[in-house]
Amino acid sequence: MSLANGRLHMALPGPSVMPDAVLQAMHRPAPDIYSPELEELAQGLIRDLRYVAQTDGHAAIYIANGHGAWEAALSNCIAPGETVLVPTTGVFGHGWGEMARSIGAEVQVIEHGRQTPIDPERLRSVLQADAGQKIKAVLAVHTDTSTSIRNDIAALRTVLDEVGHPALLMGDCVASLGCDEVRMDAWGVDVLVSASQKGLMVPPGLGFVWFNDRAAKERAAMPRVSGYWDWAPRAEPDIFYQYFGGTAPTHHLWGLRAALDLIRAETIEAVWARHKALAQAIWAAVDHWGAPMALNVANPAHRSHAVTTVHMSPSDGDRLRAWCRANTGVTLGIGLGMGSDTDPNGSGVFRFGHMGHLNATMVLGMLGSVEAGLDGLGIAHQPGGVSAAARAISSAVG
Repeated sequence: MSLANGRLHMALPGPSVMPDAVLQAMHRPAPDIYSPELEELAQGLIRDLRYVAQTDGHAAIYIANGHGAWEAALSNCIAPGETVLVPTTGVFGHGWGEMARSIGAEVQVIEHGRQTPIDPERLRSVLQADAGQKIKAVLAVHTDTSTSIRNDIAALRTVLDEVGHPALLMGDCVASLGCDEVRMDAWGVDVLVSASQKGLMVPPGLGFVWFNDRAAKERAAMPRVSGYWDWAPRAEPDIFYQYFGGTAPTHHLWGLRAALDLIRAETIEAVWARHKALAQAIWAAVDHWGAPMALNVANPAHRSHAVTTVHMSPSDGDRLRAWCRANTGVTLGIGLGMGSDTDPNGSGVFRFGHMGHLNATMVLGMLGSVEAGLDGLGIAHQPGGVSAAARAISSAVG
């Protein structure tokens, strides 16, 4: 017998659970795309996207996923032959670097492995050695979704300023925006990228790029920028269609409007606090279950509040994921890019996605499903992980 009937709980690190308000906002017929209503909608979205990213800078919306946002950011600032520096902590830093290489950039990588965050001092050494200041930009992922490492982006700006290096600081906040604290202006980020399907709680299909005046000057000095990726007309359109490089993604926009309304009503600071408390509850459960289960990131200060990567015996990870989906209706994330010599396919690694539209009941139910799976499969653990999570939640709410 299966108890998985009902709505599947997507505990993936994106696409995330979509609120009913978002689904209902999108459930409508096609609009008149020339109506003033849509232009007003777009203007309001830009305003609130700035709020979520905590910036007074410019914002551009693309019909794209996060990879498209990567390319858009690079295309406006990096010409073929120019150099970018990529400090990496998992899969997605390498991915952004590969995107830069595909548009003709020279790419330098500072590899940090899969369990430690970006070391600002290693960045300092590379920048100091760049005597000709050839490095045009530093590309840094705030939360790497594969490893669940959260990097200190503000510390990278501090290093750039102390060294006196003119490189742009570009931040990938695809997994962290609307979950972890993100403060583009306060952190000194020149270009920020994100997408719709994680903390913003909308289906995949929208990519976002925020940029400041310094980055805009770099764009103005570029020899050429693809018409579609050019952020200038999107950020300051003369005609409505320029917001989107063509026909507007109307139903995604209505869904985004509903999602941003939810964030505004809760406040972005409360959204950050909620994600932190729920992440701590998950960590408490995994710590209580004990070996052979272990959190990938040892230091809580370096852990994402949107996704948690967990190690267990190679033979058990796939079994646990399959059991939870079939019997309790919970889908856990795979061990993306986490293969090793002893576990080539990353079968003993799984990820809890805990981003966006999420509350304590959902987290406790997800953890209860995992604990039931551990029991049902006879996987070694210390019972009581859900109780440990409940205590963490009780402590957080006071």
